[in-house]
Amino acid sequence: MNILVCIKRVPDIAGSVTLDATGTGIDETGLGHAMSSHEECAVELAIQTAAATSGTVTVLTLGPAEAVEQLRAAVAVGANDGILVEAADPSVFAPEDIAQVIGDVIRDRAEAGQTFDLVLTGDDAADTGDFQVGIRLAYDLEYPVLTNIQTLNAGGADGGGGPGGERGSGRIEARGIGPAGTEIFSLDLPAVVAVHEGGVDPRYPSITGRMKAKKAQVVEYDAPVPGTGSPRIRLELPEVKASSVTILGEGPEAAPALVDVLEEIGVIRP
Repeated sequence: MNILVCIKRVPDIAGSVTLDATGTGIDETGLGHAMSSHEECAVELAIQTAAATSGTVTVLTLGPAEAVEQLRAAVAVGANDGILVEAADPSVFAPEDIAQVIGDVIRDRAEAGQTFDLVLTGDDAADTGDFQVGIRLAYDLEYPVLTNIQTLNAGGADGGGGPGGERGSGRIEARGIGPAGTEIFSLDLPAVVAVHEGGVDPRYPSITGRMKAKKAQVVEYDAPVPGTGSPRIRLELPEVKASSVTILGEGPEAAPALVDVLEEIGVIRP
């Protein structure tokens, strides 16, 4: 099974978040960059699934030239190659635009002889939380789609044939967490699956993997002029809730006050 994983270069946030002057993105001043956590899990699922089916894993991103770092990070843990759709300012691409770009690349690679049986995305990006690209991509490709998936089982799947290929030539089992508990799906290939973190632990790159990543092939495309689909209006930061600390006392003298608190919250009865 040949798998395409769509990833995104996002700010690596360790502290408080601030928005840029437009209010539509995160202020990246002084921040490093990484891959979204959902997509890290998508890469891991792709590597496991490809290994079980003697397949390949290709990673794709739309972003600046520096986004090749995230592509090579995926290669370092087991992906085979990468595709960079270079855009100096990826923020001007709305989710609909991004889905269209990915779809065009998939069709172009199919014409060149490289087809993908399964396309994985993250459920949403860590910096914008759009939750749209996977679904819009599936509509563009006319593929079935699942979201909020945490694990995959490719037992018996033998490939789907890529764009224009016949459905039913392969299937995959996918599991995710729904309102009522674990949900299990059986999906015809080719298909799009949006992955939610938590089902697998992303692996760390080995020294050999890092060396391989430096030499890995990265095919580059120039991003087209973005369309007009679904522009982001603004992001909102949640209000920071004030917190307080009450000192009950020190040593044995704090015991009566502690008992009063436990009674108040119902841990013990008076």
